[in-house]
Amino acid sequence: MLRFSIYVPFVVAMALVVVASNVLVQFPVQGTLGPLSLADLLTWGAFTYPFAFLVTDLANRRYGPQMARRIVFVGFMTAVVCSIVVPPFLFRHGFIEFETAADRLVRIAVASGAAFLTAQLLDVTVFNWLRRQSWWRAPIFGTLAGSVVDTMIFFSIAFAAAFSFVGPEDAFALEAAPLFGMLATEAPRWVSWALGDLGVKLLIAVFALIPYRLIAARWSQPAIAV
Repeated sequence: MLRFSIYVPFVVAMALVVVASNVLVQFPVQGTLGPLSLADLLTWGAFTYPFAFLVTDLANRRYGPQMARRIVFVGFMTAVVCSIVVPPFLFRHGFIEFETAADRLVRIAVASGAAFLTAQLLDVTVFNWLRRQSWWRAPIFGTLAGSVVDTMIFFSIAFAAAFSFVGPEDAFALEAAPLFGMLATEAPRWVSWALGDLGVKLLIAVFALIPYRLIAARWSQPAIAV
């Protein structure tokens, strides 16, 4: 049995990534890029959350799928609790400018938890299967599958009007805006956020192969979890 202290770093890293993302997803990226309004396309959470897949893939590589799933479950529980507790703490101490209502925090936490658990477990499964075929493909395709599912679940539950029963709506996210912030076709702003988020996840997934391979190369043989 692996000691708990061995996989604590993975759990802590996972929780930090998810909590940071749950806070940052409420902040659209301000500014313009030519005719593109970045606030209609991206939130800051798009740049942090993809690293959750890197943590999962490294845990899977080091300790195998059984331990990776344990890390996902513990990280999930830790992150959901922290996602409700941390934002009010940050507001009280002046680190963020606005206070998020408690029921809105719950909706974000539910969306994050459902997306995280589904996507990360899918990532573990795809990673483990592909690793038997050709290990270098495992992290990119596992992350690809998980990223698509994660984006669909999170943004639908967190922002779509159809899920208003989960918690209060975000009026800015539901406003009709040009798709991608620049096309003639309009859609609720959260749809462009979701597409922009997915694009950033996939881009970071490619670059995350570099630290993944550097770290994995130091582990000549995976540790065995029993």
